[in-house]
Amino acid sequence: MSQTTLNNSARWALISLCLSMLMPALDTSIANAALPMLAAALDASFQQVQWIVLAYLLAVTTLIVSVGRLGDLLGRRRLLLIGIGIFTLASLCCAVAPSLWWLIGARAVQGLGAAIMLALTMALVGDAVPKARAGSAMGLLGTMSAVGTTLGPSLGGLLIAQFGWPWIFLINLPLGLLNAFLVYRYLPKDQISVEAMRFDHPGTLVLVLSLAAYALALTLEDSLWLLLISLCGAGLFVYIESNVAVPLIRLSLLKNARLGASLTMTLLVTTVVMTTLVVGPFYLTLGLGLEATVMGLALSVGPLVAAFGGVPAGRLVDRFGAPRMVKVGLLGMGGGCGLLALLPMSLGLIIYLLPIALVTASYALFQAANSTGLMANVSRDERGLVSALLGLVRNLGLITGAAAMGAVFAWATDDPTQAPASMIASGLHITFGVATALILAALVIANTEKKLWELACRRWGLQG
Repeated sequence: MSQTTLNNSARWALISLCLSMLMPALDTSIANAALPMLAAALDASFQQVQWIVLAYLLAVTTLIVSVGRLGDLLGRRRLLLIGIGIFTLASLCCAVAPSLWWLIGARAVQGLGAAIMLALTMALVGDAVPKARAGSAMGLLGTMSAVGTTLGPSLGGLLIAQFGWPWIFLINLPLGLLNAFLVYRYLPKDQISVEAMRFDHPGTLVLVLSLAAYALALTLEDSLWLLLISLCGAGLFVYIESNVAVPLIRLSLLKNARLGASLTMTLLVTTVVMTTLVVGPFYLTLGLGLEATVMGLALSVGPLVAAFGGVPAGRLVDRFGAPRMVKVGLLGMGGGCGLLALLPMSLGLIIYLLPIALVTASYALFQAANSTGLMANVSRDERGLVSALLGLVRNLGLITGAAAMGAVFAWATDDPTQAPASMIASGLHITFGVATALILAALVIANTEKKLWELACRRWGLQG
């Protein structure tokens, strides 16, 4: 195979990876459109139907690292096929669910399949395409993720209006069958690790419970005790990994400056990305006084820019290199957030959307560059784990952003549902001022990653 072109087999392999990224991304948001209808159909309250969304997100967040490591041990292609099967069958169970709790349980199982697909898709890029095209492939996968998340609510609304709510899940059946065929036919066969029978069960259990406690602590009220449990669990996890023969995550891996810097920057960046989704609806409706239809169109600008910017971003990474494009992406995000922190509300909608477009386009560039640079610098037998860690940190950043940046906005406006337009604008400026500071911190890490990470490793006592 040429180092700069894809043959027919590689193209179909890349299409299978795109489907593996698109399907779980689509189901992250497609159920939101059905919540009012599901509440009526299943005789449930708003708080109860929210668990249809939350169960899926919690399953992905808590399981993604464990299944990524399993992929390294058991074979990534084999486990991806299992994940697609789980996701597809769980989608069928969701569609025929006779009760709310059946549906919530099926969504959790669907989240397990999604975790496998998300954890292994990027890890398989190195096996599917030439190294010279890795940046473009990562950019394309980023586009699929953004397209799936953006398309979910509108596609869900269309399917519900035409066929009823079960079809938001039944749509996954033909997609799943096609994806499984392409993965089986075109992805290269696995090289199985002899360590497969020595999986770290205690570490996996503690990590899953700790992540579940952390995610719930950020999504439920009066949950300080859950946060304490997650912190204690993190300490216990480090202890287990230091003493087990074959750890889930080798602590020496965390001493890798590139990996540590990449994960930390991802956490900061995705926290900022969630800020646009948390603050935007309040600013557009209560600040600028837009109607619901116009607000929906305005909110779609950012995800659409990210979706269409993924492939060009990947080409820039291939041409100029990942480290340089990481910094360019962060500079763009910092500039966009800085403008949002300073621009007066009187300039109107267009002047709000331009910085939002800059933030999301720059995020697409950062994501493609960061993923490409990270996956190029890890060994083949740890790609699944590292890809899963990257996915985990993204999810944690989104959850943290929704909770922490939402809290900043609420504090700055007293109560965003009751605040006047001037206070909403002030809250936007303050919140994006904090976001700008987070991006500046990521830029510092990008420029001094090795020194900062060596200092952090000494401070936390990480051993090789």
